[in-house]
Amino acid sequence: MRYSADAQDLLAWYDRHARVMPWRVSPTDRAAGIRPDPYAVWLSEVMLQQTTVAAVRDYFRRFTARWPGIRDLAAAEDAEVMGEWAGLGYYARARNLLKCARVVANDLNGRFPDTYDGLLALPGIGPYTAAAISSIAFDRAETVLDGNVERVMARLHDIHDPLPGSKPLLKEKAAALTPSVRPGDYAQAVMDLGATICTPKSPACGICPWRDPCAARAEGTAADLPRKMPKKAKPTRYGIVYLGRRADGAWLMERRPDKGLLGGMLGWPGTDWGEHVADTPPCPANWQDLGTEVRHTFTHFHLILTVKVADLPLGQSAGNGFFVEKTDFRPSDLPTVMRKAFDLARTA
Repeated sequence: MRYSADAQDLLAWYDRHARVMPWRVSPTDRAAGIRPDPYAVWLSEVMLQQTTVAAVRDYFRRFTARWPGIRDLAAAEDAEVMGEWAGLGYYARARNLLKCARVVANDLNGRFPDTYDGLLALPGIGPYTAAAISSIAFDRAETVLDGNVERVMARLHDIHDPLPGSKPLLKEKAAALTPSVRPGDYAQAVMDLGATICTPKSPACGICPWRDPCAARAEGTAADLPRKMPKKAKPTRYGIVYLGRRADGAWLMERRPDKGLLGGMLGWPGTDWGEHVADTPPCPANWQDLGTEVRHTFTHFHLILTVKVADLPLGQSAGNGFFVEKTDFRPSDLPTVMRKAFDLARTA
């Protein structure tokens, strides 16, 4: 039974300082025999991919209030789930969320696999998420390696090889520390350590439970780690969105294709995004340029959108889009970039 002194020190720290999260079972409750809900662990881990805890909390609460179990989510309408996800970003996660929920509900009798390999076979679950769920929900001794853990391992072992090339070495170091006793608590503990003590800037080394064995602290290099390869400059793309409102208050809208950026999300008709843009409105109308721009940054590029608005007659054809009645339109269902355009048009 592997249970190193370092793991013991970290777990003792976690027992006192564990963050309180709506999806987490506290170490005290786990010790009393209360087990995590795999549905809650899975949902939170998918939401937390490339997203902060602060941003996820309210989304998690809304999702679990509306769809308290995996069968509830599996039975939900796609548009309702995509609308509830709006603003959280990385919308492929929401599409995969529904695919995974339906596989678990329909093919696995509503029960998540309790092993890394079984979880990895599900839609939208990659190596990190499979390790996190199997560890946190099922107490499997899997190695969890997110950005926080990478930073902790790089500093603990004073590893100067830059990311992403150093990932295999960092995972090897993390695996050597992962205990077979309380692996779920340990996984959350090492992530908490990176999020609250071993932070990217100004790490609080003086109060760290691993300050003594930390090689980077001894060498005075902690603040410089982990090293990363220089990022390439992001290109800028351009586009036009058209906000047309019918005389009865209905909005002309479209739903983006399932594949691609903002896939499956509600939005405004618009041009393709690229270096050069042709003005191609969705229907004939007196389209007026607001004279202002929407600026938004995605993972791989910056986007600048020109916003054009028009009043449309009652008999206007929707073309390739559709009209959303005034009473059914919810700006909160829009992804952030589309909501920015709406906010500009509303205040113009």
